Amino acid sequence: MKGLKGNIIFTSSAEKFEIYENSYLVESHGKVYGIYKELPFNLKEIEIQDFGKSLIIPGFVDMHFHAPQFQNIGLGLDEELLEWLEKYTFPEEAKYSDSEYSKRLYTNLAKQLWRNGTTRVVLFSSIHTSGTKILMDILDRAGIGAYVGKVNMDRNSPDFYVESTEESLTATEEWILETKDKYQLVKPIITPRFVPTCSEKLMKGLANLAKKYNLKIQSHLSENEGEIEWVKDLHPEFDSYGEVYDGMGLLNENTIMAHTVHSPEDEIELLAKRKAFSAHCPNANYNLSSGIMPVRKFLDAGVKVGLGSDVGAGHQIGMYKVMSQAVQASKMKWFEGGKVGKCLSTSEVFYMGTKGGGEFFGKVGSFEKGYDFDALVIGDEDLGETDFRSVEERLQRFIYCGDDRNIIKRYVAGKLLSEPTTEREVAAAL
Repeated sequence: MKGLKGNIIFTSSAEKFEIYENSYLVESHGKVYGIYKELPFNLKEIEIQDFGKSLIIPGFVDMHFHAPQFQNIGLGLDEELLEWLEKYTFPEEAKYSDSEYSKRLYTNLAKQLWRNGTTRVVLFSSIHTSGTKILMDILDRAGIGAYVGKVNMDRNSPDFYVESTEESLTATEEWILETKDKYQLVKPIITPRFVPTCSEKLMKGLANLAKKYNLKIQSHLSENEGEIEWVKDLHPEFDSYGEVYDGMGLLNENTIMAHTVHSPEDEIELLAKRKAFSAHCPNANYNLSSGIMPVRKFLDAGVKVGLGSDVGAGHQIGMYKVMSQAVQASKMKWFEGGKVGKCLSTSEVFYMGTKGGGEFFGKVGSFEKGYDFDALVIGDEDLGETDFRSVEERLQRFIYCGDDRNIIKRYVAGKLLSEPTTEREVAAAL
């Protein structure tokens, strides 16, 4: 057992923050044991690290990240989705057939996730099983919890970046068998890129693999108006984009659908009925002119919503940046809708970026007893005086004004994470 002392703040529900000033957060066997203002007699001898006035918060959860697009971050964001994929994304992802390229870039990625306090992440890889396994190995060594998906695509894709249906399914099952029990915190996830690039046979085959091996599923849904029209042309037998996934057996409580910007009412109801997750990616939605997701409508319908950076359509890795952008996006949606309803609050977006998304991983993203001990220590002295602000105000200020330099320590499942080392740094040290 061990403990951290500081100003503890988290959200067990989306409605409000729970705050324990100058208190102890105690860990046992990788789980939260309890929070104490004063340590009871039976805990007096445990190791305590005192962080003084610093904030102690749950680790951040990123529900949607394209690992091979990390090298492209900030590029081509004057394009819309489909043009951007053709011009920038597919050519970059094709490079991950090269193992050395994969090792170098994925190590840099792990370093940036660590730096920005992302302790759990759901990632798309590329279509290459070798590069996907390299990514999983690197995340495991870094100590970051993750679902990693080998991307599947067998139609409407460039000649240099496409699979045959049988090749895709065979390679995916071999990869699943090799990795599903290999790591404690890194697991495979079924990943049809999106309906336009996946045939009916491929989607149904992937659904069968998900069922056979009890795996999670991730894809994209109703992100862009042009994309939605394309899906209608490809599958006129279905009434909505979401119904295509549902008809293929890919929509259930183990599914994350990214974006859902333009989901009609019946699609929102379907997501709620299937208990699927939506990953809200405000940064990327702005950058590719996709629109603004009506998050309040999803929450009111009972859909589980987390947050995603969506690198590389999103240009910032830090989930604290995504939180502030989610509030801003909700304000613009509220304004354009005639100021009806209410915007997202800071506690709601913090919940989405911790416990809300963490539910996909299990008991993750909160400091309630029995939850995984994923924690960040935030030093915010450089953001302004701390004596004249409440703990909640200081967290708000970090979300809007802080950066990775304010994150002092990172813990995942009770383990203190050290900074991943890039190949260049190793070479320089030698």
